[in-house]
Amino acid sequence: METVLGIDFGGSKTALAVSDLDGRRLAEQVIPTRAADGGKTVLERGISAGRDLLGRVAPGHRLAAVGVSTIGIPLGRGVLLAPAIPGWEDIALEASIAPVFGVPVRVATDVKAAATAESRWGALAGTDPGVYVNLGTGLGAAVVVRGRVLEGAHGASGEIGYNLVSSAGVGREISSRQMLEDDVSGMGLAAAGSRLLGRPVTAEQVFAAAPGDPGLDAIVRAFVLELGHHLVNLAIAVDPARIAVGGGMARAWEHLERPLGQALRCGVPFPPELVLAAHPFDAPLIGALNLAAEAAGTQPADGDRSPVNNTDGRET
Repeated sequence: METVLGIDFGGSKTALAVSDLDGRRLAEQVIPTRAADGGKTVLERGISAGRDLLGRVAPGHRLAAVGVSTIGIPLGRGVLLAPAIPGWEDIALEASIAPVFGVPVRVATDVKAAATAESRWGALAGTDPGVYVNLGTGLGAAVVVRGRVLEGAHGASGEIGYNLVSSAGVGREISSRQMLEDDVSGMGLAAAGSRLLGRPVTAEQVFAAAPGDPGLDAIVRAFVLELGHHLVNLAIAVDPARIAVGGGMARAWEHLERPLGQALRCGVPFPPELVLAAHPFDAPLIGALNLAAEAAGTQPADGDRSPVNNTDGRET
């Protein structure tokens, strides 16, 4: 049996999965990224976990390819726009991973890999154009046109985390101004809640406690209002038929769906449908497995085989 390995490097977690060449997922695993350890250590930890997972679930079987999705913009020399992992800009993922496994490696931005998965096998299937919005540790989006994800001139299409939040930022260098991701992201919401409470809390804890805490409730309302503002502007610019939302913060969908839907209905000339992604928490990993299948030559760019299915071999 031949297998492929998918690795998704996120800001807070690294997810891995092994599937066969028919797209049947054999096992998966999630480990903490521990970004503060630095890019080199994060990479080594991910590679080690991948080798261990292959050894447990596919011993003696040939590995055909590896697919990698990552925060930031992966280029040949490093990964840009990924400040959540210090030193990630110095990590050449393909060149570092290929010699270890001795197979072809294909790399893509996590949000774009997720959007590809959703457009082929999920909530954006048959939608043109469609938008995938990722609410996780950071914030990003991807536009799907005629079944293909818009890359942009530098691979940075959809990096809405860099959006201006006010006119005060106009003409200022990115490093010296506030960005949307500073507030509207998992790390932004957690930081705001932690400042208010005087102790560390997660974004999930902020959402959970908000109904009974006026201060946290105000933080959540401001978060959703700002997100709605930028979602409306994005919808006006793209005119999508549907917007799918995924990422770790999609667990708070019950708090997001109504106000964001209302913002779109009121503010967009032709309001798109707003839906939860079909694979809200692992679309980037599905996308990584698809990248591996493409690198192995078993999944054409417009193929319809889905590397989604799990078996009882799943690991956590």
